[in-house]
Amino acid sequence: MAGTETTGESPKTTTAVTKPDGTTEEPEKPGKPGNPGQPGKQAGQDLAGLEAGLDALDAVQIRRTSPAEVLVQKVLPPVVAVALILVLWKVLVWAKVTDDYKLPDPKLVWDALEQLWLRGELFDIVWTSVSRGLFGFLIALAIATPLGLIVARVKIVRAGIGPILSGLQSLPSVAWVAPAVIWLGLNEKMMYAVILLGAVPSIANGLVAGIDQVPPLFLRAGRTLGARGLVSARHILLPAALPGYVAGLKQGWAFSWRSLMAAEIIAKSPELGVGLGQYLENQRNNSDMPGVLLGIIMILFVGIAIELLVFAPIERRVLRSRGLLASAR
Repeated sequence: MAGTETTGESPKTTTAVTKPDGTTEEPEKPGKPGNPGQPGKQAGQDLAGLEAGLDALDAVQIRRTSPAEVLVQKVLPPVVAVALILVLWKVLVWAKVTDDYKLPDPKLVWDALEQLWLRGELFDIVWTSVSRGLFGFLIALAIATPLGLIVARVKIVRAGIGPILSGLQSLPSVAWVAPAVIWLGLNEKMMYAVILLGAVPSIANGLVAGIDQVPPLFLRAGRTLGARGLVSARHILLPAALPGYVAGLKQGWAFSWRSLMAAEIIAKSPELGVGLGQYLENQRNNSDMPGVLLGIIMILFVGIAIELLVFAPIERRVLRSRGLLASAR
């Protein structure tokens, strides 16, 4: 049995289906729910769901780490590692694997630290080296930052100076102590010269590597908005290259500290005072192995403390601002 249906557009003919029992059933009309006659609406819903899923994947869940988690994840592991080292050290002493003057008991090292404290020399020794290292690092930072920008952006400068910077970075810092003493004498200038020659190439190369990873689209967008020269470097290059720059700063501090220790161990003068490197060398001359081990431990402790208190928070903040940390730490 046939019938006619009139719509707003044009008449459409539909055919009724006759069942075996004699009844008839009208077919579903286009546009009703469940009818595949609305593919555009269904596709739009699918697209919206897909976009919502992608947004959920991109979203970074930020939460504050509880004090208990900080204790377990950050404090406990190094404490356990230090305890294991002390236990192994004590076991080796008990086992007498070597002479006592070569491997002293940990208690003798603690006694040497206590004597420095009681004589009021501990803070002066540590501060002499830390103040030199930090001041030299700041000078290196002021020199290396513009140098890195110039090397990264000026092709002819990069072709001429780039290989030299890479070579200087691989040169051991201790090699600069002898010429620095001849050029400048046994004074603070010599110390800072050794620090600069060790740290500047590392910081500059880190900045160059960071700038090389900046997408060219950022620079083109900046030029479109009128950012050129120093304005582009200040507002586009440096912020975009910040992760590589921070990595270069960390490495630059490590080179500064190592360079300073090499200079303090080799160069000796009353005018220079006693820093950690000079203390270590004095104890070696006195064949005082507990004092030598104490000097090594203090040098290691200061280097780790500066890394954890200064550079680690800066690095976390930079990475978090770019969505590269899953949680606030």
